[in-house]
Amino acid sequence: MQLYLDTANLEEIREAASWGVISGVTTNPTLIVRERGADFKTTISAIADLVDGPISAETISLDAEGMIREGLEYAAWHPNVIIKVPSTTEGLKAVAHLTRKGIRTNVTLCFNATQALMAALAGAFIISPFVGRIDDSGVDGSQLIREIVAIYKQDTTITTSILAASIRHPRHIIEAAIAGADIASCPFKVLQQAMRHPLTDRGIEQFLADWQTRT
Repeated sequence: MQLYLDTANLEEIREAASWGVISGVTTNPTLIVRERGADFKTTISAIADLVDGPISAETISLDAEGMIREGLEYAAWHPNVIIKVPSTTEGLKAVAHLTRKGIRTNVTLCFNATQALMAALAGAFIISPFVGRIDDSGVDGSQLIREIVAIYKQDTTITTSILAASIRHPRHIIEAAIAGADIASCPFKVLQQAMRHPLTDRGIEQFLADWQTRT
């Protein structure tokens, strides 16, 4: 399973990229706005300089015509740009049109397997089920991943990748991998947490203490 970074913060991306584990980046309007004063196009271009992999740039239009217009614009910024659209019927129209143009899409805000199936049939490059938000509603988000994996395996013509989104903690990463997700897109703080363990810290401290006692 690949790991993407879910952020528009260039310092976070630069640091995570230096670890050698990041294969792509996902952004959304909220993440872009969070970087106060950041220009959307400039930010996406800067990300492309840091990570050589898919970079999701989300449209803000609610109608297919607007999504297509924005998608064509964003796709021209860099070959790695993936156009992110919502799991709606208008989003499906945009996916179908952009796919015919050779432009890859990421269908986001997916909360059930039917949406995932429709997105795949329309030609989506990536489907993004929101496991954390589903968990928040009292339902197992990882179960949705398992359902989508099972459905996609039934049709060998489906090539859509499953991206576990709304990752809230390191355990979500493991659950997504076990469930069969192709990608997990994580906030930087979750990636940091994933590499921390008190026994690791204790072991380092012990090794260094022992080293100081050498004769």
